Amino acid sequence: MIFNPAARGNKARHFRHQLDAIGVQCVLKATTAPGAARRLAAEAVGEGFDLIIAAGGDGTVNEVLNGLGDAPDGFVRARLGVLPLGTVNVFARELKIPLRVERAWDVLQRGREMRIDLPRVEFSANGIRQQRYFVQLAGAGFDARAIELVDWSHKKKIGPLAYVIAGFRALREPQPKINVCAGSQNVTGEFVLVGNGRFYGGPVKTFPQADLRDGLLDICILPQLNWRTLIRCAPALLARREPPVSAVKNFQAAKFVLTGETKTAFELDGEWAGHLPATFSVEREKLRVIGS
Repeated sequence: MIFNPAARGNKARHFRHQLDAIGVQCVLKATTAPGAARRLAAEAVGEGFDLIIAAGGDGTVNEVLNGLGDAPDGFVRARLGVLPLGTVNVFARELKIPLRVERAWDVLQRGREMRIDLPRVEFSANGIRQQRYFVQLAGAGFDARAIELVDWSHKKKIGPLAYVIAGFRALREPQPKINVCAGSQNVTGEFVLVGNGRFYGGPVKTFPQADLRDGLLDICILPQLNWRTLIRCAPALLARREPPVSAVKNFQAAKFVLTGETKTAFELDGEWAGHLPATFSVEREKLRVIGS
């Protein structure tokens, strides 16, 4: 189990109270800095562990996932488990893992394995070609820019509200034009979301038709993003926790390219990743996870 000993919040404190009991049943590996979970996960595969648990939020899950990918045959040799301790825990919700530590630990101990699709992104950073995996969602434009603007000291104090404040700041900026190219299909919008599962931002079903095992990624495009769009979407989001069909464009693809007319950020599993252009693809049922 890979965890951040400096994590704050009620879930993290509750988890630390249970460390002695949990530590009897697994090997605990504490992170020391951003990126350490990725290194620890790769090392754990090399040490022969066949279940590697990310104890944290979606960002920790993403680091551990990419650590599995760094190890030779990592996705064949090891399974991914999630103990949700983060702010939103979108992937844990998708797998129907309880958000209470005790109940989530029970699910992990029962060990019901699932095989799900594994998305990946290829892009350049400082002239160097990069490859990153993600497990649940990605976004280009508004949400990635908001993540760039988050005051992390505020996040530790006020939790999800820090993202709301950053979102208002990002909304005041000019929104970039983003093009989605999937074969002969080209669609342009100001905000693009990519889903492997159904959920984005917690319980909101941004991708209601998504299936973790269909070999496809779901793309949701907002042609325009402004206050008028938010007001138009609000009733459906509040009533059904889904964006209104009339306000977005949706389609599915196994591979596509995102490009921006200006410097445009993108995020993976709620963590800032880089700038477009980026090529998205998916490998069907490549990832072994423990679900409820």
